[in-house]
Formats: sequence, C-alpha cells, structure tokens
Amino acid sequence: MRVRALTAVLLVGGLALTACGKEGSPTDTAAPAGVFEVAKDVKVEGSPTFDKIKSRGSLVVGVKEDQPGLGFKDPTTNKYTGFDVDMAKLIAAQLGFDPESKIQFKTIQSAAREQAIINGDIDYYVGTYSITAARKEKVSFAGPYYIAGQDLLVKKDNTAVTGPDSIKDKKVCSATGSTPAKKLREDKLVQPDTNVVELQNYSLCVTKLLDGEVDAVSTDDAILKGYAAAEPDKLKVVGKTFSTEKYGIGLAKDDKALRDKINDVLEKSLSNGKWDDIYKNTLGKSGAEGKHPTLEKY
Repeated sequence: MRVRALTAVLLVGGLALTACGKEGSPTDTAAPAGVFEVAKDVKVEGSPTFDKIKSRGSLVVGVKEDQPGLGFKDPTTNKYTGFDVDMAKLIAAQLGFDPESKIQFKTIQSAAREQAIINGDIDYYVGTYSITAARKEKVSFAGPYYIAGQDLLVKKDNTAVTGPDSIKDKKVCSATGSTPAKKLREDKLVQPDTNVVELQNYSLCVTKLLDGEVDAVSTDDAILKGYAAAEPDKLKVVGKTFSTEKYGIGLAKDDKALRDKINDVLEKSLSNGKWDDIYKNTLGKSGAEGKHPTLEKY
C-alpha cells in the first residue's frame, strides 16, 4: 500500500480516536500455527492488573495503528497486525486469553501512553515504546523485546542528508511527544529547533516529506523501513542510526508480578523460536535481519 493511500485510509478511519477490533493487516499474513497457543490455568499471584483482567474476562491492550509492519489497523476491516501487535497477542495467549477473541486493542498516541497506563485505561502497552529513565518514574517495563535505532527517512534522490551530522539546517519531522523528537532538540541536531516539525503521527510526517514540506522524517529505523517498503521508488532510509532504542512492554509501575510474568513469556519466546516466527512474518519482510534483544528485566 502506498504511503499517500495509507495516510488517507488512516485519516478516514479516525486516527486520533480510540479504536478496537480483531487482528490483521493489508500486508501481513497469518502467524505460523502454534505461535499463539493459549496457556491453561495461568496464575499471576499479587498482580492487581491480572486480577482485573480475570474479572473482566478479556484484555485491553494499547497499540499503534499507523506503523506498517509494527502496529497497523485497516479501518475497513478493523483488523490489526504487525510485530508489536503479534507480540501483544503472544503475551495474551500466555496469560491464558485467546488473542483472536479476548483482546480489545486501543490506539494510544505517543504523548498519551503513560497516562493511559496510570489511569488503568489499558492493561499493557506494546507500540514502539522506548524504555527511558523518565518514563520509568511513572510506569514500568517488561523487556526489552526489540532493539531499534533512530534513523532518517528521505526522498530517494536526496543526496544532501547522509546522517545525523547533515541535518542541522534541515526541516525534520517526528511524532509529537516521541523520544526521537526530543533527541533532535536536546542533542541540537537541528538548529533552530523550530525546524523540528512535530505531527500527530509518522504517516503525516511522511506525507509532508513526499510533498517537499520537510527534508526528512526521523524515528526508529524499524518504523522507517515500513514506509520505505511502501514507496521504494520514492523513499529510502539513510541507514546511519544514532541512538539505541529499547522497546519495552509498558505496564503499571507497582505491578511487579505481571512484569515478571511477561518477562518470562518474552524469554521463552526467544528460546522456543516464537519471537523469530513473529519477526519473519512482520518486520522480516523488509529483508532486514532480526537480532534477539537481551532482556534486562526492569
């Protein structure tokens, strides 16, 4: 799906609104059999979140919906897919819930993630959520389940932007409230900092790039590869990462029991091949190698 069409579809679907539905996407296929096998008689003693989930009988999971290959929602079918979505489903299955019928996905934008967790609006969040010291003061993280790096997306014929040292006088777009936008400003990579353009989501940034209104889009390379794959004749990823972004599962700060359980699920997925199956079926389609993260068990 081309980026302009993708953006139009997302806007028609009400990108700013909370959404829920079943899983799936226009580019991903069904995960291999057995990946989401539901565990039986699961107990997570001492977890207020798990007690709430059990009482409700289903999960409410925060995700993104505008990131091809990671977290994407097709508003014509209300189906979600991507690496993050499938990791959320894997966790759900190992908590004892059928990921095809017992998950309500909620789209939460970057700037609203901590508050959604604090408010209890979601049980956990899986959506390119970088683990940072500031965020750990408000929420906790399982993982990391993926390691990414901040990079730059530019037009295919752009030879001026070659890495982070070449964007000082350029207009660079990123998502409002995101870690990449903060880094562009705090590291003074772009001057003046008013040249950092912040929009609600990366699809809107990519449209600005295609229209020539910004020189580059900056976020994690995993996200940018999805957009480059959608417009291979028009876009490219520069390929010089300048950060290490550790994606974690965001959950309530005081829920150590659930955090430990999810860490156990992630650790098992790395050893039994399920992480690899999910990667190959999603981000792996970009041709990029999938590297196992080292769990730090925050």
